[in-house]
Amino acid sequence: MKKQQTLASSFALTGKGLHTGLNIEINFHPAPAGTGRVIRRTDLEGMPEIPALSEFVKGTERGTVLIKGSAAVSTIEHAMAALYAKGVDNCLIEVNAPEFPILDGSAKHYIEAIERVGLVEQELPVEPYIVKQRQEVSSSDGRSRIILLPDSKFGVDVHVSFDSPVLSNQFASLESLEDFDTEISASRTFVFVREVETLLEHNLIKGGDLDNALVIYDQPMEQTQLDKICDLMGVARKVAPELGYINNSPIIFPNEPARHKLLDVLGDLALIGRPIVGRIIAFCPGHKINNEMGLKIRKEIKLNEAQAPLYDPNATPLLDVNQVRERLPHRYPFLMVDKIIEIGADYIVGVKSVSGNEPFFQGHFPSEPVMPGVLQVEAMAQVGGLLILSQVEDPERYSTYFMKIDNVKFRQKVVPGDTLVFKLRLITEVRRGVANMRGLAFVGEKLVCEAEFMAQVVKNK
Repeated sequence: MKKQQTLASSFALTGKGLHTGLNIEINFHPAPAGTGRVIRRTDLEGMPEIPALSEFVKGTERGTVLIKGSAAVSTIEHAMAALYAKGVDNCLIEVNAPEFPILDGSAKHYIEAIERVGLVEQELPVEPYIVKQRQEVSSSDGRSRIILLPDSKFGVDVHVSFDSPVLSNQFASLESLEDFDTEISASRTFVFVREVETLLEHNLIKGGDLDNALVIYDQPMEQTQLDKICDLMGVARKVAPELGYINNSPIIFPNEPARHKLLDVLGDLALIGRPIVGRIIAFCPGHKINNEMGLKIRKEIKLNEAQAPLYDPNATPLLDVNQVRERLPHRYPFLMVDKIIEIGADYIVGVKSVSGNEPFFQGHFPSEPVMPGVLQVEAMAQVGGLLILSQVEDPERYSTYFMKIDNVKFRQKVVPGDTLVFKLRLITEVRRGVANMRGLAFVGEKLVCEAEFMAQVVKNK
């Protein structure tokens, strides 16, 4: 299983804020495994921190705004896209302003800085968000949609459409995050000249200029009106040009706006806090619809705590029932593990098929058979025992004894015909033969049972 990563060392960038126009310094620091991406406002008393997660998104006008308590920070999406694309799972970001610097309007400078300092692998595994069924979020007018589809790998398709002779329909695609650096990261944000005056009236884009955005002139206007807009932006006046892009630097790609929209989609969905395994298809995306999808995913993650492991009943197990018997002393009717399908450095996945012929159904309850909760915990404990035994030589010479079971919760009844899939993970390293584990039991995609265990492994044979 892939391990979490953080920066090998810190780096700093400076630039002005797109909306505030402030001169801003931002610092990116390594962070311990399991921290996630956290933003610290160093200019505020107490230096409050905001987790970069979808539930803290409180604004989406011309950028994504995170708020926790009295602290807010905006225009985070370009940096988040860069961290996501480079696999930086844990990072402390210190910024001395209410927004991130816009730099050149892309994610390029963040990517270059991450490349410069490098990454280090950490001890905890990455838990991806696996898209297992079609999901969709649409705007109220149906114009904007984001669809997630199951796929064995990550990919993004973005379609944009504007009522503009310069920028009408465009398409961009990313088949691998390895291509983000060269294909997406340098694509800049964009604005239409006809929008500038209104945005400034709404106290936005004070730091916008012809170097940090693509500026699209798609409606002829009087020279006096164009002069007024240039004066408001604090840029040199331009003679009314032909329709097209009027920023100082030429466009990098013919579909640069669509590529930038793809960048924004990644930056906003990075706020789910996990890498995505699946296909993202976005039609006319914007920060609002992006973050609606992100929040939907976050609610699912928080509700279930973890996704059910992928279970292919046709795949050859790591341990079949006969191999399980070689390691565990349990026998019928008390052997509760049918097979083990996955074992990692600190986790294990096991399966128990619940048959109507189980002996306990004779009394629990014959007319409405329900698997006793205590036996669900027992099955989970047996899977956990196999995890501990997998870490010793000659496991058949050891026995595992459970010392404590805490925080048991039953969320849904288990009945004949169900297939229980257990996932147990070590909470701490095994010390002096004692292990602490957390276990989850799923039926399909639903979490049905959870518990924490303390166990001791003893060499007694």
